[in-house]
Amino acid sequence: MTIPNWYGLLLLVLAAYRTFTLLSEDDILDVPRSWLLGYRGWKEGEKLPASYRAGWAKFLTCPACFGFWVSVGWWGAYQLWPHGTLVAAVPLAVSALLIFAASLMNE
Repeated sequence: MTIPNWYGLLLLVLAAYRTFTLLSEDDILDVPRSWLLGYRGWKEGEKLPASYRAGWAKFLTCPACFGFWVSVGWWGAYQLWPHGTLVAAVPLAVSALLIFAASLMNE
């Protein structure tokens, strides 16, 4: 088992955070998320359809639940290919830091 140094760990944490927010919250993935959760075509203000998967929605938006599995995925990838995983983590980590900086500027 390979343990990353502090810099590698920081990259993995930020990449896992950004991956979690991308999959659970970002507008760009609304269509696949609505298909997965069973509310495709639903408009805000309408009653949720019978096909709505409330359990999956709760899981997908829970940092302790889905965030854990995203973290396990990044950790597993790091165990299989440390250098390549850190290279892949850099754009996501930079994106997470940009989002954090923008949120500070908007306060």
